[in-house]
Amino acid sequence: MADQWSQTALLVIDMQNDFILEDGLMKVNGGKAIVPNVIKAVDIARQRGILVVWKRGIWEGTIITWPGGQNRIVIDFDWKTEVHNASVVREHDQQGRDVELFRRHLYSPGKAGPTSKGSVGAELVDGLVIKEGDYKLVKTRFSAFFATHLHSFLRTEGIKSLVITGVQTPNCIRQTVFDAVALDYQPVTVIVDATAAATPDIHAVNIFDMKNIGVATPALQEWCGSGA
Repeated sequence: MADQWSQTALLVIDMQNDFILEDGLMKVNGGKAIVPNVIKAVDIARQRGILVVWKRGIWEGTIITWPGGQNRIVIDFDWKTEVHNASVVREHDQQGRDVELFRRHLYSPGKAGPTSKGSVGAELVDGLVIKEGDYKLVKTRFSAFFATHLHSFLRTEGIKSLVITGVQTPNCIRQTVFDAVALDYQPVTVIVDATAAATPDIHAVNIFDMKNIGVATPALQEWCGSGA
């Protein structure tokens, strides 16, 4: 079992103030309700020695933490030179010059757009903490794999399976999951009550689509009690 967990990474996607809080610039309606389950999933992952990857949106990103040397955790941010911890985050400049074209209207001179670098909105929601020494990898699109070093890093660390939590299901969750399947991670698991979308219906439809491509979709309690 220990060998299995050493080949698994938990991705925590976009659990940031701008996506979760009531006054967040890109609030996901279902986001606040899943915070306790995401916290629990991270705790269980750390107990198992799973590599935890946080995908934070500045726009989004990911960090990696490796407790005890051999065990590892990933979250969302940008590359440092150490190999003990890592993170992948979405990070845009305040004028939005590196954001997708369809979102550039949200950024203007003198006004920080969603998850702009250094803003309060880009910080992780209360209860989720990045540890000292975490690794940071910046991303600027929905998928954690698009134009980042995440795949090569995970492969170098021997990661073969992924467990995914966070927001939101039709965007960053879905694109990261489909890329993970295309890159032959197996199994890919989405914890259904530790992920969320704007409405329950949108969430359910996207979970259905991911299940149809072989993705496991347990509830948190089931995942906590399983060996997968």
